[in-house]
Amino acid sequence: MDMKRERTRNAAGFTLIELMISFALALIILASTVQLFKSGVEASTFISQRAELQQNARAAINFISKDISMAGAGLPPGGIQLPSGGASTTARYACDQLGNCYIPNHLYPTGNYMYGIIPGANNGVQNGVNIPATGQGADSITVAYLDYAFPLNQYVCVVTSGSTISMTVPAPAPVPALTPINAPGVGLQAGDLVMVVGGNIATIVAEVTNVTANTITFANADPLNMNNTGGDPIIGDLAYIFNRSVAPPAGQSNCTATRLEAVTYFLQVPAGLQSPRLMRQVNGLTPVPVADDIIGMTLSYDLFNDTTGANNVEQRDPLSLAGVTPNQIRKINIAVQAQSLSQDGAKMQSMQLATSVSARNMSFKNRYQ
Repeated sequence: MDMKRERTRNAAGFTLIELMISFALALIILASTVQLFKSGVEASTFISQRAELQQNARAAINFISKDISMAGAGLPPGGIQLPSGGASTTARYACDQLGNCYIPNHLYPTGNYMYGIIPGANNGVQNGVNIPATGQGADSITVAYLDYAFPLNQYVCVVTSGSTISMTVPAPAPVPALTPINAPGVGLQAGDLVMVVGGNIATIVAEVTNVTANTITFANADPLNMNNTGGDPIIGDLAYIFNRSVAPPAGQSNCTATRLEAVTYFLQVPAGLQSPRLMRQVNGLTPVPVADDIIGMTLSYDLFNDTTGANNVEQRDPLSLAGVTPNQIRKINIAVQAQSLSQDGAKMQSMQLATSVSARNMSFKNRYQ
């Protein structure tokens, strides 16, 4: 019987080695794709964080610069005397209507004057705490200027008592009509400050405690201690003007009232591991955040004494210098530091922006000789 050798046939498909090599190549390609995707996500996160960081830092610089450029506008060159003498209490700033004061040293400088600029060296973090990211404090700054955009000074102003003034529309009535003094949103409200000029008697600042269509009330025990009618003589109080003024004929004024903006910038460290932020407070109203992720703010000042010619530059605490008052400030150097939050393991980024702003209203002269 013939025996035939069985022929070996190759089966169709891949061998185990070929399959393993295919899987390995696929994994390499997949890993490369994942890595490329991860790099793209990281780059996108980096760019978006950087853009947000720049936006916050620029917003902080822009807000501060805008107010500093107005500092001192409309104020007397030597500042405004705040209540002093008699039973007066020391005026303060950076406090709201509930009596909360947001920076540690919130009293006006020695002499109790309101100046166009009040430096706050190492006094710029709410409640006096340190910034966790830096372990350091920050500076604050308070600027004051008159708000001529609101037409309060176009009303007929009469001091009717030691704590009230009446405001009536002049005759003939202006066209367009004047904005009501208590207009919602833009009018006066409790916590606003008003500069009252009583002819040649005095210029004072008072805090609004109530306002109606024709009357502004400046009652005692206001949160900023601006109103002091505890007894005459108290220089710098509305009663000082009232006790020395004469009632004018009907339709005429014996005072001029203008809204004053006292703006304070400081840093707040919110609860709940939120990032520090820059706060802006106007007069005795509630502060509002204007820029997130701000972990540092440093300010220095260039000063010039018009009388002696003394020049001091880049002074962080100018009021510590002998013979220096805030009305000698001519330029403010601002530096803010911003830091992004860490998201999904991404590295934090930080940046610093700096600028200098001339306080043109602090040194303006109508004539140079």
